[in-house]
Amino acid sequence: MAKLIDGKTIAKDIRTQIKKEIEELKQKYSTFKPHLSIIQVGEREDSTVYVRQKERAAKEAGIEFTLHKKADSITENELLTSIRELNDNPSIHGFLVQLPLPSHINKKKVTETISPKKDVDGFHAINLGNLAKRDCEALFLPCTPKGIIELLKRSDIEIARKNAVVIGRSDIVGFPVFTLLSRNDATVTLCHSKTENLPEIVKTADILIVAIGKAEFVKGDWIKPGAVVIDVGTNAIKDPSKQSGTRWVGDVEFSSASTVASYISPVPGGVGPMTVAMLLQNTLESAKRFLQEARNRNFSLLSLKLLSPVPSDIDIASAQIPKFIKTLAEELGLAPNEYDLYGQYKAKVNLSVLERLKSRKDGKYIVITGITPTPLGEGKSTTTMGIAQALGAHLGKPTFACVRQPSQGPTFGIKGGAAGGGYSQVIPMDEFNLHLTGDIHAVVAANNLLAAAIDARMFHEKTQSDRALFNRLCPAKNGVRSFAPVMFKRLQKLGINKTNPDDLTSEEVQNFVRLDIDPDTITWQRVIDTSDRFLRKITIGQNPTEKDQTRVTGFDIAVASECMAVLALSTSLADMRERLGRMVVASSFDKGEGIKSITADDLGVGGALTVLMKDAIKPNLMQTLEGTPVFVHAGPFANIAHGNSSILADKIALKLVGIDEGEDREESGYVVTEAGFGADIGMEKFFNIKCRISGLIPDAVVLVATVRALKMHGGGPDVVPGKPLPEVYLKENLEMLEKGCENLIKHIQNAKMFGLPVIVAINHFITDSPAETELICKKAIEAGAEYAVPSSHWEFGGKGALELAKSIVKVTNSSTESTKEKFKFLYDLNKSIEEKIEVIAKEMYGADGIQLNDKAKEKIQRYTDQGFAKLPICMAKTHLSLSHDPTLKAVPKGFTVPIRDIRASVGAGFLYPLLGEMQTMPGLPTRPCFYDVDLDTETGRVYGLF
Repeated sequence: MAKLIDGKTIAKDIRTQIKKEIEELKQKYSTFKPHLSIIQVGEREDSTVYVRQKERAAKEAGIEFTLHKKADSITENELLTSIRELNDNPSIHGFLVQLPLPSHINKKKVTETISPKKDVDGFHAINLGNLAKRDCEALFLPCTPKGIIELLKRSDIEIARKNAVVIGRSDIVGFPVFTLLSRNDATVTLCHSKTENLPEIVKTADILIVAIGKAEFVKGDWIKPGAVVIDVGTNAIKDPSKQSGTRWVGDVEFSSASTVASYISPVPGGVGPMTVAMLLQNTLESAKRFLQEARNRNFSLLSLKLLSPVPSDIDIASAQIPKFIKTLAEELGLAPNEYDLYGQYKAKVNLSVLERLKSRKDGKYIVITGITPTPLGEGKSTTTMGIAQALGAHLGKPTFACVRQPSQGPTFGIKGGAAGGGYSQVIPMDEFNLHLTGDIHAVVAANNLLAAAIDARMFHEKTQSDRALFNRLCPAKNGVRSFAPVMFKRLQKLGINKTNPDDLTSEEVQNFVRLDIDPDTITWQRVIDTSDRFLRKITIGQNPTEKDQTRVTGFDIAVASECMAVLALSTSLADMRERLGRMVVASSFDKGEGIKSITADDLGVGGALTVLMKDAIKPNLMQTLEGTPVFVHAGPFANIAHGNSSILADKIALKLVGIDEGEDREESGYVVTEAGFGADIGMEKFFNIKCRISGLIPDAVVLVATVRALKMHGGGPDVVPGKPLPEVYLKENLEMLEKGCENLIKHIQNAKMFGLPVIVAINHFITDSPAETELICKKAIEAGAEYAVPSSHWEFGGKGALELAKSIVKVTNSSTESTKEKFKFLYDLNKSIEEKIEVIAKEMYGADGIQLNDKAKEKIQRYTDQGFAKLPICMAKTHLSLSHDPTLKAVPKGFTVPIRDIRASVGAGFLYPLLGEMQTMPGLPTRPCFYDVDLDTETGRVYGLF
């Protein structure tokens, strides 16, 4: 008699091994949760039985299981949509659609819609095709064929050099088994119901696999004595002796075959249990593959073709062919539902990534700042890109650069683009500098909707009675009044706890509908993303229909809008909604009850603003010239706002380059984020505003300096955009440079006040002499910098910033969590408004003190009365000097900072004192950059951006 191949026992052993491996992996990685999902269409009894078996087996093995039951009437499109949802769900590692399906649904289309990466049944054409190709490996083997091979191997049955016959050519069993036996070096014959002389062919088989779907089709006298028989069939035949009236038999006549064969698999209890065990094994392998891919983060890189002299920025950017952003997203481990493509080279990343990766430890966090710059800028963006390229493309560290989106103001005005420069840029450079994904347009739309709401509300309050206003704000629909959801915020502010508009008293109605906005207190202006000096002050309401409601107002550049500052400082969509709603736009007339602040939610527009900006909150994914990832997000003005890219971009990037349990901290990647203007502005606001809200603490500060700027601080002539540099900046002058290093030393001292290590990056120009570079390094180290490194990333890309990147690695690898514990804010939020302003002026700028004019004093009192005194301070001052006066270079002494006004960005979450005259709407120079910008109408290529 043949020896039974006990599939039940073997499957049980395999399931035990799977359970043990899952438990071990869960101990090492707490987030490791293999997840199997099944879609079952209809209520077929046999399908329900099979699904229950799989569910029970999965749960016993420690695999999470989800069943999605669909009605028989489901349309094909609805089913395909459900499949795509599971494809996109990163928590699902494998799923299948239980067969058979209703006749109106195309099985092939269903099978091909399942992602090959989650096709644990192994039925997808890609997996079957790769199985058939000798030089390819399928991600998944079909469960039954895989189980058959496992049965043979675990029964110590040799496959190599044996003659094997497979009866049945289905994609589910016959064809894959034929291929697997061949791969295991058997000589295989594939037969089917129409094969001639089948008994004679079967007689040649050392190993016989039967999957033809016909009860007891193969007889014992067909079988070669001593052959191994694997019976895949499951057929119900009538049997009055059974209580059910039927019994299950295979495709082989067991009674006769078992007397000839050496081994035989029974039915039931042979192949069936192995199919379920292999499904669990495929699910486990898929979960392990997803885990490994998330940990690997291997980026394909782009090589640079370095030219000398270095071409223009746009020529360099146009010569590089970016990789598809979908490829980069996959390299980052993003699931398809975690990003939205905006063309081939841009994508928005969804905030859901933060929830999925919440248990991952953040990567290392580096903030890039600079000394007090010349009007040309000193290359912080270029340095940011160079460092990111060096860390990512040359040192192999997972690295993200995070930068702001540039405004069209400087792009077409004085500075030009802000994508970096030379061989250290974001690409595509033209898309980066222009509309990108429309975030700035969304800010413009939201800002101007709020501006329109302010003037419209004043108009309607002026021209209508309380009752008329109330009837229009809360109209009766089918005889029933109701409050819009946003109105409850206004009611709560007034202390009215009623939910039915008809229950309000006349006094409550008046308080509810009358905002009584004092036009002289309106701080909200309209915005446009173009430098246009003639919009700085305008008169509105001149048409007769506005009933003489004219007032003087103006336009700001779009990135100066508080909506943009809110976007950058929001930590979630819900947080952005709250911040937009609480933006203060004006104050009410004082009627003896105190002046009340008027918010966007008082105007009922907070929700609409959020709707306009709901996509803008998602960071924009791009890449550097060398193919490393970049987040471009938000663009708050660096003078009146905080001048940093978004918290959400930094948070998501830190998770994407972070480490999981069991990984060494040295394996974590880097997020290189840039703070606008010099360290006295961008860095100070980064720490005291952005870090307070985000809760993030950097590992190090990189301070960018140039010989050019330091010579200017040492007494060099003015640097004027559009004019050639004076000769002193092109020749060695150590005396002037040493004097100017005072500015560098002050900025190093400022950074050290926050308790973090400082690395000085000397952005190298070809006119810099070795002696000049050596002098800066010496002064920087003496001032307390850990390293001072010249970097030629503009000329050589990441390769040129390699030593700078290595210094960052050294500093961050030697630091520990205790290093971050040394971090401290510059001031306590509980200090008075005046005290906080004074601390910044004295400590950061080196001032003797501050001088508040009467308007600033009145604002301090008002904001204190209104409960805004504990907000951080965002100083609005010139970026061209440590002081408030742009003509004072190096490290000014003996000066007092005049505070002419203080304004509130309550939604963003700060107060901003105005130091001197601050323009929130730039003007165009005599020769704007737009003279050079044009389009090749034949190729569609943009040129002239720089």
